[in-house]
Amino acid sequence: MSKHRLDPVGTIAAEPSSIAVEWRKTALVIIDMQRDFMEPGGFGETLGNDVSRLANAVKPCAAVLDAARDLGMLVIHTREGHRPDLSDAPPAKIERGAPSKRIGDAGPMGRILIQGEPGHDIIPALYPIKGEVVIDKPGKGAFYATALGEILKQHEIENLLVCGVTTEVCVNTTVREANDRGYRCVVLADCCASYFPEFHEMGLRMIKAQGGIFGWVSNSSAVLDAIAQSAPKSISAGGAR
Repeated sequence: MSKHRLDPVGTIAAEPSSIAVEWRKTALVIIDMQRDFMEPGGFGETLGNDVSRLANAVKPCAAVLDAARDLGMLVIHTREGHRPDLSDAPPAKIERGAPSKRIGDAGPMGRILIQGEPGHDIIPALYPIKGEVVIDKPGKGAFYATALGEILKQHEIENLLVCGVTTEVCVNTTVREANDRGYRCVVLADCCASYFPEFHEMGLRMIKAQGGIFGWVSNSSAVLDAIAQSAPKSISAGGAR
């Protein structure tokens, strides 16, 4: 699996308890780090949100992404958006609220939340590289109307390290979908963000409540530490970098 000779199992410090994961059965899922949500002029801003609040998640997410790539871990990026003809966008979704621009309207980065438009794409700091999976999803959850479930089964994945935006919406929805399908989800708090700090906090609390009813909550440093702690044992046993 890895360019490095890691121990096959690492232990990640988390709440409500630490969790041991088999690296080759673990995937990194980065949810909706798109220009339409992260940058001025996109859908997030049309809803009246301060998009700068999401920026803090980028650097820690990038650090975990680099480590996952170094390990050869399965990396999955998701993008929320719709077909140009809006055939997969329910009217109830398009009409909801009072944004300054609705889904499909023209904006500074092309049509809002439309596949193929610049705003629909992932921010440069976290841009997928060749071989990484990109899931285009029409809903909040990454399993709805996508091939995500089949891809995870093909790779024999059991554990998901979850990052992205926003914590209380697409991250939470995906974690709940994954939990119902039997996946062990570890949400990395500093790799997620919300336009509303209180929603970010409550979203994380709901995941780890009642003994981890939907999963575990950790952070980028804990994952990087778990990877680092896995490496020396195999090196001392003769493994080569």
